[in-house]
Formats: sequence, structure tokens, C-alpha cells
Amino acid sequence: GTSCSHAEGSMAQILSVLTVACEQTEVLLFDPISSRHIKTLVEAHEDCVNNIRFLDNRLFATCSDDTTIALWDLRKLNSKVCSLHGHASWVKNIEYDTNTRLLVTSGFDGNVITWDTNRFTEDGCPHKKFFHTRYLMRMRLTPDCSKMLISTSSGYLLILHDLDLTQSLEVGSYRMLRARRTPLSSDGGTSASRSTGTPRQGNDSSKIHPHREGLSPRNSLEVLTPEIPGERERGNCITSLQLHPKGWATLIRCSSNMDDQEWTCVYEFQEGAPTRPPVSPRCSLRLTHYIEEANVGRGYIKELCFSPDGRLICSPYGYGVRLLAFDERCGELADCLPVQTSCLREVRSIYSHSDVVLTTKFSPTHCQLASGCLSGRVALYQPKF
Repeated sequence: GTSCSHAEGSMAQILSVLTVACEQTEVLLFDPISSRHIKTLVEAHEDCVNNIRFLDNRLFATCSDDTTIALWDLRKLNSKVCSLHGHASWVKNIEYDTNTRLLVTSGFDGNVITWDTNRFTEDGCPHKKFFHTRYLMRMRLTPDCSKMLISTSSGYLLILHDLDLTQSLEVGSYRMLRARRTPLSSDGGTSASRSTGTPRQGNDSSKIHPHREGLSPRNSLEVLTPEIPGERERGNCITSLQLHPKGWATLIRCSSNMDDQEWTCVYEFQEGAPTRPPVSPRCSLRLTHYIEEANVGRGYIKELCFSPDGRLICSPYGYGVRLLAFDERCGELADCLPVQTSCLREVRSIYSHSDVVLTTKFSPTHCQLASGCLSGRVALYQPKF
């Protein structure tokens, strides 16, 4: 089928419904098995629709450049359940904590906001600002909701450990976030010493606890500059951010500040001591796998994804997609952790679009994946190996 899909488009699938976020205010619904177009929400928002998140088998949320979030019920799609107002700029990401039933959104206003869906009405639901940082791009929760990861256009990756979404955080408690990124040393440093960085202080990693009296000991913050392949002095913008379905790793797509290189990188979570000697007390992430991407469609964000079992990565690659694995047998990440950083293996490339692919999504229930391109076409695949 065809549709108008946004440059930062999104797809979400629950059971037998595939939803597609579109640039021109629309949300499309498909039957992924038959590829039949079910319905179009013509004016879902007043501006580009950016992301879709299912809360359960019937309720889903959409967010938009119109600064709002909308809740929808699959059983009654003629109108929204409610609209949520709280962001001051484009809303780009939606997460959902199944433990507390809090909806979590982030936008280009730098805010992460929590919404209490336990108490929503037609007028919305109670919300509060949870966190704020400059240059925010994407925000994700780990599958068990114990950590929040935030990527920034200035190349930082922030990790909130021992996450407590009921405790709002004051950015003044985290002085590191006010510091600007500093250039790397002229020699570029070694891969170990440059694996992470802290503004002004030069450490590789900093795990910061709220130091103001009365704040919860939870939500400790780690500020990282992830190790990226290529010429390190260029600096990088972290665009797409995803998490392994078992919570073992994070997956990012980044581009150089000169916009002439793109990389897909996998970082293993290290809960204990780092496996290689760092210059810092601790670093929670280690680069395990990477691959260079096609530098096509500069300036557009390409959303990649893990398969439901975490063994495959589907990555937008020019006018198609690539299926990537950790080894030639499509093994589990836990069984394929290299001693040294290694390249992801290309399993298959599929070219079926006439424009740059911007978003991909695996079905959670079937051997199927979907992709959407800049000109608006949605493609469904059932890969055969």
C-alpha cells in the first residue's frame, strides 16, 4: 500500500494491526497479514505525526509536531479518547511504563513528561515534567523500565539508573547537563579512553547522584559520549535509539556532525565492573558491534529496530533495508560478545522502494517486517533465508 510518511515516521504493530505515522497529519491502519488498508485517521493531528505506541491491545497513543499527544481506542476510531497538552515544541517519542501505567513522552523542547493514564478523562490526564536536557533527540525505557536512555544531537547518551518515574527531577541537580561538549584531544585518544566523555572534566564516564537534600537516591544519572567508529574528532549526532528486547544492549544510529558518515552501533549494558580498564570509575556501555551505513537522505532520521527475539537488526539502507546479525548463524547477542569490537554481519539486503527508507518495524507475532520511505510507500516483507 502507499501512504504519506513523515521524515521521522514511525510504525507500531499489535496483534493484527499495523499503524503508520504520517507526515500530513494522518495515521494509517493496515492488516499486516493481508496487506489490506483498514482505515485512515485523516486529521489525527494538526501537524506531522511522529510516533505511535500501543498501551494494550486496544489503546494507543500518537504524538505530533503540533505539540500534543492523542489517545485512541481501536474500537472507536472516529474520535480521539483525549488530547494531552504539556509540551512546548514538537513531540517525538512515546514510551509506556506497564508497572505504573505512566505514559512517558519527550520532545524538542527538551522535556520528558509523564502522564498518569490511570486518571485520564476527555480533558486529558494529570502530567508533570520528569526531566529536562538540552539537545534532546530520543528517549527510551528498558523493557523492565529500570532505566531511561536519552540521546542528544550533541553526541551525549544519558542513562538514568534505578528509574523512579514518580519522582520529578530538577535539572539543577545535575550540573553536568549544563556543560557544553568539548573537543577531543588532537590525537583522538585511544578507543578505551575515548569510549565515553564528560564535559569540562575529561573523565570517560560520570555517574551522578542527585545531591540536593531531600531528593530520592534513585534516578542516578550517567552522562556518556559513546565510542563511535570513524574519525572521532568530527563529533556525532545520535538520532535513532532503540533497546534490545531482553534489555541486554542499546542500538543507535548516528551521523557525523559533518553529515558525511552514518553508523549503526550496538552497546552492551555492563552491570558490573567494565571488562576493559577504563580511565573512569565506571562505564555502563561497551561498544560490541557496528557497521557503516549508506549516507543517503542526509538530514533525515532513520529508525532501525530489533527483531522480537533480538537476534536480527533491520536497518534502513538507502532505498531499501538491511538485515544485520551478530554472527553468521544469527546467534544471540549474549553468545556473540566479541573480545574486541567487531562488525555486524549483513544477512540480506532488500530493495523495494523508490525513495530513501526512513523507518522499519518487525512484527511482534509473525515472521514479518515493514518499512516506510520518504515518498510515502509502506512495504511489508516475509523474509526467506
